[in-house]
Amino acid sequence: MRKLLAAVLAGTMIFSMAACGDTGEAPAADDGGDAAAESSTDDAQVSGKADASQKLVIWTMAADMQQFADKYVESHPDVAIEVVVTAPADYPTKVQNALRSGAKDPDVVCAEPQSIQTFIEAGFFEDLNQEPYNAQQYAENFVDYVWAAGQDSEGNQRCISYQITPSAIFYRRDIAEDVYGTSDPEVIGEKFATYDSILTTGQEMKEKGYRIFASTGELGFFAGNEPWIVDGTLNLSQSRMDQMNTAIELYTQDLTCYVDTWSTTWYQAMNGPIPLVGDEVDMWDQEAVDAAAAAAEGETEVFAFGLPSWGVLTLRDNAPDNSGKWGVCQGPTYTFSGGTFLGINPNSEDKDLAWDFITFCTTNEETLDWWIETSEGDVVSWIPSIEKHRDDENEYYGGQKLYELFLGLAEHIDYSNVTPMDTECNDLWNAAIGSIQRGEMTQEEAISNFYDQIESTYPDITVNRE
Repeated sequence: MRKLLAAVLAGTMIFSMAACGDTGEAPAADDGGDAAAESSTDDAQVSGKADASQKLVIWTMAADMQQFADKYVESHPDVAIEVVVTAPADYPTKVQNALRSGAKDPDVVCAEPQSIQTFIEAGFFEDLNQEPYNAQQYAENFVDYVWAAGQDSEGNQRCISYQITPSAIFYRRDIAEDVYGTSDPEVIGEKFATYDSILTTGQEMKEKGYRIFASTGELGFFAGNEPWIVDGTLNLSQSRMDQMNTAIELYTQDLTCYVDTWSTTWYQAMNGPIPLVGDEVDMWDQEAVDAAAAAAEGETEVFAFGLPSWGVLTLRDNAPDNSGKWGVCQGPTYTFSGGTFLGINPNSEDKDLAWDFITFCTTNEETLDWWIETSEGDVVSWIPSIEKHRDDENEYYGGQKLYELFLGLAEHIDYSNVTPMDTECNDLWNAAIGSIQRGEMTQEEAISNFYDQIESTYPDITVNRE
């Protein structure tokens, strides 16, 4: 039987960060200035004139910030902006080392949802509800979950994102027409509405010679619709169990391709047929994968990918020849993944300039209209801008109105489901799924080991074994 090596999705996509120790505001900077050494993974670029009278420093993991900086200096010729892009694996430590030592740079600190609360608790973000920022005046114009994500435990705004990133199913319209006689997003959405319907869809795809997914890792994007921790107790919900059971069934019934999420073959599946290879292949070894693919006797095509809204750009950029062949529909739950949030370093000496840049990126409709057109698919969090583009048709996705779809999905996201322990819990849960798929443990053993790992990692969390 051809099988899929499970991807530990969260561990591949996102980083985790150790607790930073003391909470509260960042300490005052000493006369030594920036205490952080530049990482070998940094890519620093400067927008604006060398003799500009003002300079802003931004640290980020997202190269998008460079484009925003270029746009900002067009209308602010007296400002130069240095954008330092750091690899995700190195970014948390870089920020921690700098801000805990009281560094004045960066002025603008970027973060992803997985690190926001850690940064807030460490005092790495200025309170944006205070004068002169008064961020609360903008609250009603932001998608609710994005606004909530940038708040501390007392409801003070600490950072703001220009994006929404709801998860969705991206599917091949031509395959849908072949199997179901329609590619209507509402009809196809029913095929992915529940974990049971996903299994049925997988079986129907296999009967026609296709595979529903390239990897069971696609399910990981829909697993965060209930909190891992409730009142200090681990919450192994039915939804999480459904995710595990579905991943196991997809695997054992040979309903997906034997590839790893984010691998070369996974990206190739966006373009067209890929070889079917056996479960003896080590999918972490690309040379072994290539050799097995060359010897494979058959091929298949992948019907769908589970991705957040930024998958619009992933598919477009990796499968340009499939323009018009893709559609997007709702998945089994309302969840999100990723997004770039911007906050102000409490020790910055250019806080007013930093705030002007942040509002330029997040609340300026002219900027956001530009970004929608420039990115050709990124979904902004400022509701007036989304509403303005609600009826825009995306040619690559068969003329579908994607902003309307993603706004609808985002409005159902409940940010209260997010906890600071999510990254580690997701890593351990996906590892448990992988151990079952590889035959290393039974399901009962894997869940018991998951409980053990949670108790070891979070001794203050109550684990009720069932």
